[in-house]
Amino acid sequence: MNILEKATAKSNSIVQNIIDHEPVNYIEAGLQYQIVLMGRFQASIITTLYNHAEDPELRVLLKDARDSLVERTVKMSEDFLRSEDVKLPTIQFPERSLEEYQDIPDHLHFSDMEIALLLLEMSASSQMALLTAINQSYHLEIGNRLRKELNMGFDWAYRLEQLMLQRNWLPKIAKIVH
Repeated sequence: MNILEKATAKSNSIVQNIIDHEPVNYIEAGLQYQIVLMGRFQASIITTLYNHAEDPELRVLLKDARDSLVERTVKMSEDFLRSEDVKLPTIQFPERSLEEYQDIPDHLHFSDMEIALLLLEMSASSQMALLTAINQSYHLEIGNRLRKELNMGFDWAYRLEQLMLQRNWLPKIAKIVH
């Protein structure tokens, strides 16, 4: 650890000792509540998308998104809200299981490209929600926890984008000619 890192760690420790005794504010709790609601909904959607996806690598990414990102983040936010005596959202979405790929007629299900594009949009909205929650948090513990989740989300999105490049699923944007 260099001198700057030691000074930063000490100043963080001092500030955190002052803030540790403060209860979570309404904005922090509200954003955690939003993360729980959005995450529960996304877990339901991702499971449905998994059951529509045919590409094996896309299915791995979908399962990883549900298990390692969404459900993990939701559980962490639920645990945090419980620790602050905040009532959890009561809304629940139907439990769906991950199934083997079934041959559904093309006009009745999403294509793998559509699924990947939808996942990319969901990922971007989740990243913005986490960034907003980090920005509005003055508790170091909350900010650090959410930053770790955000970093995991960035890594996952990169893997998705690489798959989309390999499969030629990214939309082509025409060059602008001046």
